[in-house]
Amino acid sequence: MNGQHRKDIKPGITVDIVLKADQKTGKRTRGVVAAILTNSSFHPHGIKVRLRDGKVGRVQEILAPSGDQEGDKRNGPNTEKR
Repeated sequence: MNGQHRKDIKPGITVDIVLKADQKTGKRTRGVVAAILTNSSFHPHGIKVRLRDGKVGRVQEILAPSGDQEGDKRNGPNTEKR
């Protein structure tokens, strides 16, 4: 899932972002969302977020939507998804 819609992004989900310094190369950084910085509901280059480690960038891909993470917590870390 891409990161252009604010409604899809919640604190605690795992995402890939592109940092400002990496925009030319498109290098992605993975982390967990701490805060959503974009106020609008949509941004064509991705919603801007701050990760738990303090890095700031635009979401390129949502890796673990909030619903999936809750399932992982209930079923344990090594549970395969079907």
